[in-house]
Amino acid sequence: MAGLAATFGSGAMTNDIAGINEADVIMLIGTDTSAAHPVIACRIKQAIKYGKTKLIVCDPKEIDMAKYATIYARHRCGTDVALLNGIMHIIIKENWYDKDFVDERCEGFEALKSEVEKYPPEKTSKITGVPAEQIYAIAELFGKADTAALFYAMGITQHTTGVDNVQSTANLQMLCGNLGKAGGGVNPLRGQSNVQGACDMGALPNVFSGYQKVDDDTAREKFEKFWGVTLPKKPGITVTEMLKGAEEGTVKALYIMGENPMISDPDLHHVESSLKKLDFLVVQDIFLTETAQLAHVVLPATSFAEKDGLITNTERRVQKMRQAMKPPGQAKQDWEIIQSIANSMGAKWNYTSFADITGEICKVTPSYGGITWERVDDRGLQWPCPTVEHPGTAFLHKGKFVRGKGLMKAIPFKEPAELPDEAYPLTLTTGRVLQQFHTGTMTRKTEGLNNLAGPSVMISVEDAEALGITNSELIKVESRRGEIKIPAFITKRIGKGTVFIPFHYKEAAANILTNPAVDPVAKIPEYKVCAVKVSKIS
Repeated sequence: MAGLAATFGSGAMTNDIAGINEADVIMLIGTDTSAAHPVIACRIKQAIKYGKTKLIVCDPKEIDMAKYATIYARHRCGTDVALLNGIMHIIIKENWYDKDFVDERCEGFEALKSEVEKYPPEKTSKITGVPAEQIYAIAELFGKADTAALFYAMGITQHTTGVDNVQSTANLQMLCGNLGKAGGGVNPLRGQSNVQGACDMGALPNVFSGYQKVDDDTAREKFEKFWGVTLPKKPGITVTEMLKGAEEGTVKALYIMGENPMISDPDLHHVESSLKKLDFLVVQDIFLTETAQLAHVVLPATSFAEKDGLITNTERRVQKMRQAMKPPGQAKQDWEIIQSIANSMGAKWNYTSFADITGEICKVTPSYGGITWERVDDRGLQWPCPTVEHPGTAFLHKGKFVRGKGLMKAIPFKEPAELPDEAYPLTLTTGRVLQQFHTGTMTRKTEGLNNLAGPSVMISVEDAEALGITNSELIKVESRRGEIKIPAFITKRIGKGTVFIPFHYKEAAANILTNPAVDPVAKIPEYKVCAVKVSKIS
């Protein structure tokens, strides 16, 4: 969500984990929190059990956190904008919004108001499947709260309308005055360890470290002067564009670090075909992943326990890692591998330790200016932390937004790129389970975890009965891109017309089925909605 970085914290949580118990109400939307972010889920449960917090859960699947919710709403996959617009319609109509906050700190309210007027409860109910009275109850509980927090994850971002979804969450929190205060905020939960730090350090195609834009002459010239090089004026390309380029022959080589697109990217048949067309594929990883098996060269990297470094978590907290054991065999720390390659290509880098790199980060990245290697202790420091005297920042936007006034946007609802039809009558959504992590590179090497959680497709009781499917029966799930065979898990936790498959499993890879259509701005694929059909295996 780099396009929203100036206002909403570059995809980071605006608030901190410690502040969760200060929220009167928490909304979870598009996040299976206890499965994907169990530590934060525990904090939310504690705030409910021992504090004042009430919980709203909005999700097509009845996630475990719904057991702790005052309200659980099951909305149709891909209708987040309509649901949020419907909630805002009621909050404005009933005058539950924070008028002073909107007047003093926001712009674009009239346009937003005009748009959400089109989403009365009855219409919103028809779009989302959530009863009108439940939409009203959500709006009342959330709108009347002194402080409300909103948490989301990839159930919001992994859509062709991902940017619209994110902006809608920000609209709601600005409308209710929940930004710039303890216990509130817009809080995206990041999907992997240190993905926040990777983004902070410029591992995005359009920014340098600290979200300094590539096409900003002042920022670019600063880095050119510091590094003594000439840098491109135009942003690079995204992962989905790289694979398209590989397929078309415009991208000849790829260097993949700690990523496994042969499990994690959509439409895996296309991914495999694209990677095999490359002239040169390099993979740097700690295991021989499904992607590494296609590589011309594999560079053995180190795990977290075998290297020094800093890691930034989902609440912007920078923490220190210390090497506890020697790397095995020929494995090297990531920065050592990269420096060796760079110097072989003519660079003259001379970093001798991670502390050297941290020193450079402080010099060129304003938000990390005071986060020196020496200062980061057991608790860490939260950015922005511009100087060595600064204590770090628990929550963002106190008193004002970076851009001045917060920009509200009128966001119309758009349907997902692929809807169910006669040939493919069900909607597939994907996600995670607690016992497995991401593409299974690490967790699937543990038989105990595999025994606890193997591949399965959640299917409703109604759909299973209509198809004559029994529990644990091996069935076939097909989309326009491929098919898999997978055991059925029949449950009331998923609604009629929807099926859910975790994406961790290579033997029943959900991403063989998923749609590679992307958000036009963020280029994020629509993992969360595609049309499928389910059938018995004769």
